[in-house]
Amino acid sequence: MYRIGIDLGGTNIAAGLVNENRQIVDKCSVKTNAPRPVEALVQDMVRLVRLLMARSALEKRDIAAVGVGVPCTANPTNGHMEDANNLGIADAPFRTVLEEALGLPVYFENDANAAAWGEYQIGDYPEDSFAMVTIGTGIGGALILGGKLWPGINGAAAEFGHMTLKFDGVPCNCGRRGCFEAYASANALIRQAKTRMAESKGTLLWQLCGGVEERVEAKTVFAAAQSGDTDSRALLDHYTDYLSEGIANIINIFQPAIVCIGGGISQAGELLLSPVREKTAHKIYSKNANHNTQIVLAQLTNDAGILGAALLGCDRRNIL
Repeated sequence: MYRIGIDLGGTNIAAGLVNENRQIVDKCSVKTNAPRPVEALVQDMVRLVRLLMARSALEKRDIAAVGVGVPCTANPTNGHMEDANNLGIADAPFRTVLEEALGLPVYFENDANAAAWGEYQIGDYPEDSFAMVTIGTGIGGALILGGKLWPGINGAAAEFGHMTLKFDGVPCNCGRRGCFEAYASANALIRQAKTRMAESKGTLLWQLCGGVEERVEAKTVFAAAQSGDTDSRALLDHYTDYLSEGIANIINIFQPAIVCIGGGISQAGELLLSPVREKTAHKIYSKNANHNTQIVLAQLTNDAGILGAALLGCDRRNIL
């Protein structure tokens, strides 16, 4: 038996066929082209599922289920997508519509929850408490308690990106100000880099983006810092102050065994992890305890969303 995982992102809809060994054996994708109605997104997902099945000569009886990670609240009661700001969707039926179109069981979860579930299962973490912080365009979060995803009362738990770091600070697209996401997401780092570039012309940052400010990305900052650029190193020092502040808050509230950092930013490796670990250690309330939370980088990268979505509805040891 196989399962199919779909990662609905702001840029792409990616789907993968996953075998019983929890391995992706085939993938395909299309552009999201948001904003669009849910019905249009479902049509593209159906086409992707059928394409994967056709390429492996599979029938419906060969597919145990389809799982989808969505960039919003996945309401477990009515199956609606809620508050999908990046897709232009406020509240729309999704799970039932996709199930009817496919004729297969469908599971869906917030995309950060799905990615965390994939990381937790594939990484085979023995601990039963695990928090995931996914850092990309925004900041997503997920909690696993007692070895199970913790959705909260309405499926909207662990929105770590929208806790306040600075009261009345930088505006966030959630409508509040001073959110963790507004200071420690990849977009926040890009904004901070552009501010520094405007103050200092002719730096390595300018060279790496070809003298075009709009080309700067989070990875540009890390590359410049790795090369010894003092401006970029100072920028990352400031950025990891914010990131460690948010992670310390998560640890102080939940005391999970693991905090796992995922998303595109995590690919910076030790250049990110070392200062975050060091700074967080000084900020947590339990700093003198015998045992404290481990901060690690995600083992899965681009495929976390697909694998996690495919494994929705499975326990941590058994794909079926």
